[in-house]
Amino acid sequence: MELIWALNSLTPSAIADILLVTLVFFGISFFIRGTQSIALVRGVIVVLGVAALISNAFDFRAVRWLLENGLTALLIAIPVIFQPELRQLFQRVGRAGFLFNRAPHETLRARIIEDVCQAAEKLSDRRHGALIVLERSVSLNEYIRSGVLMDCEVTPQILLTVFWPKTELHDGAVIIDGTGRIASAASVLPLSSGRNLGTPKLGTRHRAAIGMSEVSDAVCVVVSEETGRISITNGGRMIPRLDPKRLRTILNAFYGPEYTQNRSLPQRLRDWTRDLGARMRSSAGEKSV
Repeated sequence: MELIWALNSLTPSAIADILLVTLVFFGISFFIRGTQSIALVRGVIVVLGVAALISNAFDFRAVRWLLENGLTALLIAIPVIFQPELRQLFQRVGRAGFLFNRAPHETLRARIIEDVCQAAEKLSDRRHGALIVLERSVSLNEYIRSGVLMDCEVTPQILLTVFWPKTELHDGAVIIDGTGRIASAASVLPLSSGRNLGTPKLGTRHRAAIGMSEVSDAVCVVVSEETGRISITNGGRMIPRLDPKRLRTILNAFYGPEYTQNRSLPQRLRDWTRDLGARMRSSAGEKSV
């Protein structure tokens, strides 16, 4: 009967109210995910849940009274406990410019493109094989987990070190996630079936790059170990024999500011929230060190 009454009492405003509260809690969980605060939140939820179950199962009125009055005190204590995280959150929101100011995201991608081009040019000169994957809208978490997790900023020095032939991580792909950080190295990518390949002589790196671009919208940069030639794949197709200038131009069109300017509003919202959450987690990690 209570369920029927609750369903009959639902109005458009009540549904909107519930969705708004759900969105608030989802946003809070998104921003504290991966920080030191998540352990504290889990502990509080477990303690409150166990106490509520015990009080209802055995009719412990004192415990129930403690929970009802303790929740009010907990709401007052939350801003004190999470003061650093809340301050960082509001600072990030104020600086981000929300949805219509795309400058920070575009600047980050422009820097990543410059770093990747510098690394690709040096790798090409040294004839060190490399495979760099740039995530766009389709998540690559499945392939990130197949490699060695790194979670660091993109720099030419790191890319050159990873793909040095005598390192343990050179034989695989480096994946740069949607937040603009190196998520993993030595990741295993799906190989192309070979039906759409222009030549059957392509090596494993090139087949993996084409295969990744077939199953996702990622952009892949490949440096041949045999010839030192630079190639790029997107949408299941490969553009070979690129010099650094052409590589930079194509990356700007597929991944950089020219690409982000054509993003829809929902896509910009997802990019903004993902970038904001990553920056908060990065700040929390620096404080813990």
